[in-house]
Amino acid sequence: MVYIIALLSVLFLGMAIMVISRMVTVMKKANGPAEDGQIGLSNRINGALFMIFLVVGLIAAVWSFLHARQYFLPEASSPHGRRTDFLFWVSMAMVTAAFVITNALLFIFAWKYQHREGYKAAYYPENHKLELIWTIVPAVIMAVMVFTGWRAWRDIMAEAPANAQVFEIVGKQFNWIVRYPGVDNNKLGSFNYKLIDNNNDTGIDYTDEASFDDFTSTSELHIPANKPILLKIRARDVLHSVFIPHLRVKMDAVPGMPTRFWFIADKTTDEMRNITGNPNFGYEIACTEVCGQGHFSMRLRLIVEDEASWQAWCKQQKPLLTSTPELASRIPANLKAKAAKYLPTDATAAPADSSTALLPKTGGVSVASATLR
Repeated sequence: MVYIIALLSVLFLGMAIMVISRMVTVMKKANGPAEDGQIGLSNRINGALFMIFLVVGLIAAVWSFLHARQYFLPEASSPHGRRTDFLFWVSMAMVTAAFVITNALLFIFAWKYQHREGYKAAYYPENHKLELIWTIVPAVIMAVMVFTGWRAWRDIMAEAPANAQVFEIVGKQFNWIVRYPGVDNNKLGSFNYKLIDNNNDTGIDYTDEASFDDFTSTSELHIPANKPILLKIRARDVLHSVFIPHLRVKMDAVPGMPTRFWFIADKTTDEMRNITGNPNFGYEIACTEVCGQGHFSMRLRLIVEDEASWQAWCKQQKPLLTSTPELASRIPANLKAKAAKYLPTDATAAPADSSTALLPKTGGVSVASATLR
């Protein structure tokens, strides 16, 4: 290690000596008599190179944009997505125009006002009119961009409409868990992170009767088209981020701080397959926050379908309480009768006057043989 440091020190010292030597040579030439012929040739070459670089650079930039268009996302499948896309492209147009104009002037001036014998530079110590123009015009443009962006953000992050369909999505290492608001009352029940275990991934609180018909999925999320959708977002462990690129939906999932995002998906999965010409097209929910070694696997299928198909699919699903009757032990005594319809038949079969509580399998007594209070 010492030898490497010594070698690098010698190398840097040599480079410093070269730079100083070059600076001394340049200063001598600057203080000495001018060689107009050499300066004129050098300036003409540099001026020509500036113009060549400007033209080639513009051509390359335009080609790069046109070539990359094939990889752009298709038109957003949500109204708010199309609005944000429009604002994005307006901003890009303004920034690109300013970039092209200022850099074109920079290169053109370098070529036009190159050193020529007999030319004298004109200096403007102040020009209030010019300063007002290049201060006020960018300020007005920036104010308009900020205001329109703020209005869009305000509308997008406003409270969801009262008729919004609510879903909950929970991120954990390394998958998403979706909770649906049930097959009967269409209400999402309460949750409590302290209730999370192997049988209850999202911590559903069964002291709330709205939770009885809730069901979960770790493979896909079905939503109805042309209806406000409210995603309630949580994280169980570390930072995650819900990202639905084709709908322009993105919101972080923060442990201990529930977030939300509402939107309207106005193109079904089948419609997008026709639009893109890809029979295998599918919406996807991804995680855009690096959350560990398994981050790449945090993907969830999103199926957007018409209201009737979505309702039919929901009716085919079974509440978590039905598939995991062990959770019935968490139901208060005064709500057990209401929960009975969601439990397997053998789990609720008991004499009417039975006072035995429904308990998970312990000490040789199974849930199926336990009785409701």
